This record gives sequence, C-alpha cells and structure tokens, in this order.
Amino acid sequence: MIEAAEVSWRYGATPVIDGVGVTARPGRLLGLIGPNGSGKTTLLRLLYGALRSPTGRVTVDGDTLQSLAPRESARRMAVVVQETTGDTALTVAEMVLLGRGPHLSTFQRAGRDDHEVAARCLARVGATHLAARPFAGLSGGERQRVLIARALAQEATHLLLDEPTNHLDIRYQHEILRLVHGLGTCSVVVLHDLNLAARYCDDLVLLGNGGVVATGTVDEVLDPKILQPVYGIGMHRIDLEGHLHLLFHPLDQDEPPG
Repeated sequence: MIEAAEVSWRYGATPVIDGVGVTARPGRLLGLIGPNGSGKTTLLRLLYGALRSPTGRVTVDGDTLQSLAPRESARRMAVVVQETTGDTALTVAEMVLLGRGPHLSTFQRAGRDDHEVAARCLARVGATHLAARPFAGLSGGERQRVLIARALAQEATHLLLDEPTNHLDIRYQHEILRLVHGLGTCSVVVLHDLNLAARYCDDLVLLGNGGVVATGTVDEVLDPKILQPVYGIGMHRIDLEGHLHLLFHPLDQDEPPG
C-alpha cells in the first residue's frame, strides 16, 4: 500500500499540489487523471520520492519514504517515467537486465536466474524479438514496452507508471494496461485517456485546481457531472457490454460546464 497525506509541491510561486492525500491499495490499479497541468505527474513523483513534499508524508506499507534505503526502495517500487532517453549503448536485453539491480549486491554480476527473469519480462510485453537490438534505435512505442519490461524485472511489490501508453498503438495500449492490471501488485498509473482508465483501473483520483476533486472507484469518479467542470467539455456516459464508456462533445457557448 502507498499512502500520501497532506503532500504539496509548487514550482516557483505556483502551487501544483496543495495538501493532497491519496491511497493506493494492495492488488489494485489506481489511476491518476485530470487535465493538463493538474499535477498528475507531480503527484506520482511525490509518491515514489523523486520529489520530496515539504508537508505531510508518503508511506509504503507503513514505512516512510525517507526511512527506506535506495536499494530497499527499489525492491518495493518500480517506476516507468516519460523522460528516459535513448542515449545509451545498451541492447534491449541489457536494458531489461538493469531491473535486476536491486536484487544484486554491489559487485555481484547477473546470473542465469536474472537473465531468465529478464527474458520472461520481455516476453510479457511482446518484445522478445527486440532483445538483441540497440535500445537507442527503437521507436518510442518499442522503448516504452522495454522500459515496462525493465520495471517488471525488478519484481517490486509496487509499480508506478507515468503515461505508459504514450507512443503505443491501440493494440499495445490495451495489452500493456491489461498486463499491469493483471499483475496483482499495488500499482499507480497516470493516464490522460479516460476510457482506458475506465477499462483497466480499479480506483481513480481526479485532480484539478491543485487538489483532489474526486476519489473512489471508476464508477464513482467517472460521472459526467463531476468531470465536465474539471475538463470543460461535454460528456455522455454509456455502459456497453458491462464496460463504462465516455463520449465527448464541445460545450455549446451558453451551456454550463457542470
């Protein structure tokens, strides 16, 4: 479980996150949603410690982030972020093998078991055929799948992902999120696509104006009456074959957002 209580962050004089609290529960996929600039990525960074809130605290299974040594933190939390570049001479297989680092001592080399774990993780994201290729030569979508494989290779108990479906075609958007949802870990994902959030998340936190607008299950949060004032666009919700879908339309000039 990851819990944040009263966390905050500002860039200069501009508050982005102000006194926010969220809970990511074991075995469930928590989605962070909200319009651009609402603080989704900032909140994710606070949850895994890339940013340290001047207020409140973040705990992982009851232990504060500050109390965890880097190796222990990496054993508990695997992170997939957007800013990773391709400026490396590593092959794909070598990149995924880096995920085994938290399980090795300082001078220990990866063994057969580690290579097998890395190979299985590449297979799980449909990227076995890329193993011998230079990571730097991959497309954006291919890189994303490899980085997710590296995170899986950490075998952490918590997985945090910032827009993991970026650069992926429709098929792999669904396959990656279905994979993450099926891991059975405590996972947190930043998503822009509300219909993907509806399909694969268990719980949602809707951010806006520096705080949490709504939190709860997908059914509770993806209510057009809640979403329209935050996104400023008209929405219509339908249920099709047991799944929730949102349809969008521009608001008429005289139509209120809520």
